[in-house]
Amino acid sequence: MDLRILDIVEDTWVDGPGLRTSIYAAGCRHHCPGCHNPQSWDFNGGTPMSVAQIMERIMLNPFDDVTFSGGDPMFQAEGFTELAKAIHQQTKKNIWCYTGFLYEQLLDMPAQRQLLEQIDVLVDGPFIQAQRNISLRFRGSNNQRMIDVKQSLRLSKIVLWDDSDSNQSSSTI
Repeated sequence: MDLRILDIVEDTWVDGPGLRTSIYAAGCRHHCPGCHNPQSWDFNGGTPMSVAQIMERIMLNPFDDVTFSGGDPMFQAEGFTELAKAIHQQTKKNIWCYTGFLYEQLLDMPAQRQLLEQIDVLVDGPFIQAQRNISLRFRGSNNQRMIDVKQSLRLSKIVLWDDSDSNQSSSTI
């Protein structure tokens, strides 16, 4: 299955803790005013890439974890699920994912829930320009949450990933 990919950026530290390989999906219908990446909205943008091709790039950086961004990877949920499963089968890397959807919405969307189940941390919610906050780590507006997905699914309630340091700790809401 091919994914439409705008870019793959290695050794970045802005899309989650530590060094990361960020995979930027083409396509987004959220069209958030003030979006930092409006060129990613086009579903026909980018380049078709197979999971194997993307995995080759991911494997070049043995110490980098992985982030799915975009665009919105949830609009290509089946392909990103396949990619996430390959990452888990071949590595011990953690996976972060950015989406304009809310976590609660994804739970009710079958294909997106399958991807959600493969994610370690989800940064959810649309960028809201009126809530822009440049002091936040790993997100752009106050409404966006960093959710510890595994804990949230296990406990059937949202558990936030604590961004106060690079250690994975959580709080519930």
